Amino acid sequence: MHVTTADRGTLVRGRVAVCLLFLLAGMAIGTWTARIPSIKQELGLSDGQLSLGLLGIAAGAIAGMQVVGRLVDRYGSVRVMLPMAFAQSVVLILPAYMPNLAALALALFAFGAVHGTLDVAMNANAVEVERAMDRPLMSSFHAVFSIGGFVGAAVGGLLAHAAFTPAATFAVLAAAIALLALWASRWAFAPPAAPARGADAGTTGGAGTAGWDRGLLLLGLLGICCMIGEGAAADWSSVYLRDALGSSAGFAAAAYAAFSIMMTAGRLVGDRLAARLGPVTLVRGCGLLAASGLGAALLADHPVAAVIGFGCFGAGLSCIVPQVFSAAGRRDPARAGQALARVASLSYVGFLSGPVLIGSVAELVGLPRALVIPVVLAAFVALAAAALRPHSFTK
Repeated sequence: MHVTTADRGTLVRGRVAVCLLFLLAGMAIGTWTARIPSIKQELGLSDGQLSLGLLGIAAGAIAGMQVVGRLVDRYGSVRVMLPMAFAQSVVLILPAYMPNLAALALALFAFGAVHGTLDVAMNANAVEVERAMDRPLMSSFHAVFSIGGFVGAAVGGLLAHAAFTPAATFAVLAAAIALLALWASRWAFAPPAAPARGADAGTTGGAGTAGWDRGLLLLGLLGICCMIGEGAAADWSSVYLRDALGSSAGFAAAAYAAFSIMMTAGRLVGDRLAARLGPVTLVRGCGLLAASGLGAALLADHPVAAVIGFGCFGAGLSCIVPQVFSAAGRRDPARAGQALARVASLSYVGFLSGPVLIGSVAELVGLPRALVIPVVLAAFVALAAAALRPHSFTK
């Protein structure tokens, strides 16, 4: 696709706007995560009660994803993602003022619904920018989300250390998020010749190609496989090192740190790799790296090997979901929102169910054997990578 200098400037600003949205979305999640202990203490919640409250985020995100696809396809990604970006700053503040568990769950449902809606809409816009610039960009956007999560958690932790209340912490970060949303609203990219978004795009009768065809279902399955691995690493990597391998609590934390750092690093170089190798070869290689890295670590049965293995696992998973989302959004430009919503919903279910699956299997056969599950799923991703066969990129 050839673009003029003026067009290129518009696209560059549009790319920055999408980055800002991914950044603010990550900041919101990171900030909330940093202040969970304080919220728990203020409300006097047990671990079990807190878990029930946290289900509100998951339920809200999945609920939001069920409706956002049609909204994006009918009205365009920009008209959905920008209001949700501003709403993200508002719903971040709500949990700090909830008086009990039920109210907290409702506030977190609202937080999850806004976040899930924003997630699909900004990914749809990222696909539009990527298509217009005619080169892979999705990995860098997801890297910015990871960076935003780190920034939000770090600032939230610093403010907690400075004795800021959760309400004050959320207010500070909400103001920053609102400013980023305002900046994004000035530069957001809307395709000059958007695909048709008539009534058929927003009704059941017109959802023909946006339904669960075989290719889209396979993309969703790849997303589930990858996100089960992410959820397992988040919740079980440190437990594995401490309980199964006998490492110290401090060293055990290095496993997830290595996973997170390598995932972010992989996403920062993922676009260049996708342009050079093509998404199919990239995802196939990433799946093999994830499977072999974690698999070798489990066989080595040593804390240092486990840290290296989880680092390889993070690097391997880093580019898979961005490429899956990009492929879903490019299948049918007129219904990219619905396709992304379906794949994102399945992927999110994988992230939520992964830790539960690993824990349940670990009860039966032990944690080291249970962690073979994400190894097998990563290998399946490598075998099924042809599902990402590109239609719009030359490679």
